[in-house]
Amino acid sequence: MIKAIHRTKGRARYKIRELYRSKSLKNYLEERLGRKPEIKYVSANPLTSNVLVIFKEDNSSDRIASLLEEIVLDYQKHGEKVRTKSFSKTPNDAVANAQAQSTKDWHLMEVNTVLDVLNTSKTAGLSSELAAENLNKYGPNLLSEAETRSQLSILIDQFKSLPVALLGVAAGVSIFTGGLVDALVILGVIGLNAAIGYTTESQSEKIINSLASRGQTSTWVIRDGKQIEIPTQEVVLGDILVLKSGNYVAADGRLIEAENLSVDESALTGESIPVTKTTASLTDEDVYVSLADRTNMVYKGTLVTGGQGIAVVVATGKSTEMGKIQQMVGEANAMETPLSRQLDEVGSQLVAIGMVICGGVFGIGVLRGYGLVQMLQSSISLAVAAVPEGLPTIATTTLALGIQDMRKHNVLVRSLSAVEALGSVQTICMDKTGTITENRMSVVEIHTDSHYIKVSDGEFIAGEEKINPYACEELLKLIHVSVLCNESEVSQQQDGEYAVKGSATENALIYMAISAGTNVIELRQKYPLLQTNPRSENRNIMSTVHSDRDNHKLVALKGSPAEVVRICNYWLKNGRAVPLEEEDRQAIELENDRMAGKALRVLGVAYRQIDEVDNGNGNNYESDLTWLGLVGMADPVRKGVKELIDDFHKAGIDPVMITGDQSPTAYAIAKELGLTRREQLEILDSTNLNNLTPEALRALADKVDVFARISPSNKLQIVQALQAAGKVVAMTGDGINDAPALKAAQVGVAMGKGGTDAAREVADIILEDDRLETMIIAISRGRTIYNNIRKAVHFLLATNLSEIMVMTTATAVGLGEPLNAIQLLWLNLVSDIFPGLALALEPPEPDILSQPPRSPDEPIIKESDFGRIAFESATLTVGTLSAYGYGILRYGIGPQASTMAFMSLTAGQLLHTISCRSQEHSIFSREKLPNNPYLNAAIAGSFAIQLLAIAIPPLRSLLKITPIDLVDGAVISGSAVLPLLVNESTKRDRNIASDKDNGQEIE
Repeated sequence: MIKAIHRTKGRARYKIRELYRSKSLKNYLEERLGRKPEIKYVSANPLTSNVLVIFKEDNSSDRIASLLEEIVLDYQKHGEKVRTKSFSKTPNDAVANAQAQSTKDWHLMEVNTVLDVLNTSKTAGLSSELAAENLNKYGPNLLSEAETRSQLSILIDQFKSLPVALLGVAAGVSIFTGGLVDALVILGVIGLNAAIGYTTESQSEKIINSLASRGQTSTWVIRDGKQIEIPTQEVVLGDILVLKSGNYVAADGRLIEAENLSVDESALTGESIPVTKTTASLTDEDVYVSLADRTNMVYKGTLVTGGQGIAVVVATGKSTEMGKIQQMVGEANAMETPLSRQLDEVGSQLVAIGMVICGGVFGIGVLRGYGLVQMLQSSISLAVAAVPEGLPTIATTTLALGIQDMRKHNVLVRSLSAVEALGSVQTICMDKTGTITENRMSVVEIHTDSHYIKVSDGEFIAGEEKINPYACEELLKLIHVSVLCNESEVSQQQDGEYAVKGSATENALIYMAISAGTNVIELRQKYPLLQTNPRSENRNIMSTVHSDRDNHKLVALKGSPAEVVRICNYWLKNGRAVPLEEEDRQAIELENDRMAGKALRVLGVAYRQIDEVDNGNGNNYESDLTWLGLVGMADPVRKGVKELIDDFHKAGIDPVMITGDQSPTAYAIAKELGLTRREQLEILDSTNLNNLTPEALRALADKVDVFARISPSNKLQIVQALQAAGKVVAMTGDGINDAPALKAAQVGVAMGKGGTDAAREVADIILEDDRLETMIIAISRGRTIYNNIRKAVHFLLATNLSEIMVMTTATAVGLGEPLNAIQLLWLNLVSDIFPGLALALEPPEPDILSQPPRSPDEPIIKESDFGRIAFESATLTVGTLSAYGYGILRYGIGPQASTMAFMSLTAGQLLHTISCRSQEHSIFSREKLPNNPYLNAAIAGSFAIQLLAIAIPPLRSLLKITPIDLVDGAVISGSAVLPLLVNESTKRDRNIASDKDNGQEIE
């Protein structure tokens, strides 16, 4: 019986022993299962014997296993008939199958076979009637719109936290028992919390949505034998696409013709260098080749950077590779952040504690003979006291202020929780192309004569000295030839800047010339182009022929160094052309190997001057050339990234590079960055990755520094494997291929300027100016926010527990009700929200980025903290009950005694804010904490509000308190200050203790 080896909701992977090395069973499984209405996607792999099935969520994985078993049995039963079955379907059936399941190996098929299967023609294309039929049958060539957060959903999200829900329950209970004023105040707190969160998140969402760019809206196709332009959404299966330089590919297609065609597929595959395309079918041995190596295919959303061609459309809309990625985005689930989970846990604990205490107080009161209604009201008062009204507001407001601070650094944050989550990140997965690197080729090395020249930031450096290209004839000639033998279009804008349009490689040569001070446009005018001999499938060189003012000819040539050096007879040395000997050729080849070993793309450059119009060789200008040198190009690492990696290491964060590039390229970049702190850099190639079980990948994931030749689904696997290993993961990226992993990570970080819409739509954080180094600022902010929220939660729990202790103790010993429900609510509003918020605005600790990230399993309040919280609450309780006892002795049980308790507990809680600034440093410590002006203002303001409450008659009436005299004031002051002194004197100053242990205490 076939069983799933890995399964999630709507997705499962199965192991089928019979599938191993059976291509016919692969095709049979995909064809038969793909027809089932409950199946969304199926892919069988004969190399691993695995079958991946994505199905409608109302089906079980066991049901799919039964279907697979039936198909395998049927395959075995029919034997040779199934094995020899080929494309014998009618054209319409073939088209339907091609659109229904997109696992067809189009790259293995001959062009004519593809055209026959899709019922189309290379020269005539589809007929208008068949195109309309296909459009009606399969729908428009559109991807489903990514779900954006509506204003209503943003608002609703503000009410989903457990503390807010508890406040809502408390408000409902208050209304039910007649406490309308209490309910209104509680609802006001809920509304304030929602307003802050809604305003901040909706503003971020608007800014992020405004970054979206409009895609290409029209496409050239061949229909009815004519080349016409149609809306991109009307491209259908079987259409013949006309591919031109600078245009985006409208749908997935199998190439029919390719004339020097190169396509930038970095957004889809992560491959930084444009791919040179061919029309030849791949062999059966290449059946498992990755998207990046399917050189006879083009894919929707990729950019044609050079040449031209035509392709037959084999998939549109959701069936394209981009559509598959979008489907993975929809299936990827965003992980809950540690803070939101821990705040919910604190809320749950408060519910449990509150229910137990309220039930106990109610039972004690009834046993002591108090009335049922009175005890019910007292229990409700305790329920209100158990819920810290300030908790959701403090957390929301602090995170909102973090978003505002990030915006100043061009970091756009979509949700409040993302700021906090960055502070707990343990592993950062970084996409290489476009994130670590700039996703544009740049000349970094030149080897001319026997000189090695490094090119950096527009400067040419040999050894330790800067070189002026105009003082070095060999270098200047190489630069000029690189400009002339170049198909990039160059124009000058009004501001004097150059606009360059062409392939990444040729653009890099133009920018090298511009940085050297060459006027590219004037140079081309001086040497008009006469003839171009382009690259082809059988030759990797390109040459151009130019005339000069004397009507002589100049031949400029570049290409594969091995091919170029073979047709050179001379080389330029010390300004003179000297014969190129065999040992010189070997030296050039060794230098080429050295540069290629550094993962550079290397070109050889040569030229020839023809003084006579007739050179005796006809039009064979590619001979008797003079060698100029080697040009090495790379996708340059963004400025500041290497320093950022060092910062990550200091902060205890493990950076991991994920790339679609080959292992040598990935290794070179990782070594340059100093990516690992280990002795040896660990690289895992996707070939090995595909053979790993989820369990093995989880075990390996946090030991690997670089993942190479990675597909979009592999990126998602890596992120999920790290999460399964217990890591808090951030993912950075800019391409379509990064979108599923960006969504699945706890924190998805996308590029705002150079990134794709698909990446921005699912990311939590967008770097508006593409500066990756601003992430360390966000991480610092996130850690500080978490520490400060932790201080605020500590304060809230200590003060709210003191209220419960006061009420419980007084009821248990028969001292009446020290505080009524409205006093408890007022107390929480005055002493919780503003002082708690001020605690959350504490300055960052100087060593915040020297500490390792906290464990995601570490609770916001650790077990060791509960004893301290109970002690602090007990001191506040003793001070309050002392003042209450004094009031009873002087006035008896009533409003005067209640006023003493109310004023004492409020003042004590406000002063306790000072004690909660640090768990280690006392106010008596010689090492003073940095000043927090917000806290000073909050304490002063809250005391002022409390004095107004007792001074203004309507407020006194609402709170049911009475005026106090000087003696009462002195008692209240003493009962409030005493807990602060006790708590601070018993606080263990870890720094002083450490100095004592080391014998370094200062006298």
